[in-house]
Amino acid sequence: MRIGLFGGSFNPPHEGHLLVSRQVLKRLGLDAVWWLVTPGNPLKDKSQLAPLANRVAAARKLVERPNVHVTGFEAAHGFRYTYDTLHYLKRTLPGRKLVWIMGADNFATFHHWERWRDIANLMPLAIYVRPGSARQAPFGKAAINLAKYRLDESDACLLPDQPAPAWTYLHGFMSGLSSSSIRAEKRA
Repeated sequence: MRIGLFGGSFNPPHEGHLLVSRQVLKRLGLDAVWWLVTPGNPLKDKSQLAPLANRVAAARKLVERPNVHVTGFEAAHGFRYTYDTLHYLKRTLPGRKLVWIMGADNFATFHHWERWRDIANLMPLAIYVRPGSARQAPFGKAAINLAKYRLDESDACLLPDQPAPAWTYLHGFMSGLSSSSIRAEKRA
């Protein structure tokens, strides 16, 4: 089974998250995408973070595809960092081909993540283009450090079968939606 792991605060979840999920399912030939709704990103302000149960419920309500699953299991296990979550899943799901999915906006700052190199060595990475990040992400510190492991976008369907480190940068449909802009509109 080929599973894409799409982590984030999903605060709130929106159609842009679904668009990325649909595109990655298709382009990587995945069997499923799991949304890992985080209890909180250590690099982001948590003052406007909705309760985890609310974000998980909203994500489940939004998801219409049977091969996209939503979970908030990180909180139950006490995971704070992405590496801990991914290491646990890799260890407890032997035989599954796991791919970490992230937006280009996050990849541009990936080198600030706790144990980012270990994440890259744990499983392949699928980086999906985001408005405003298309030029930064492929030339950021992580992209430069991992350049020799980049798989051409035309071979993206091979990514789940590649040993880590491996990554690809996917261009495609983009949504201008962002959770932060949705929250700002609600406050206005």
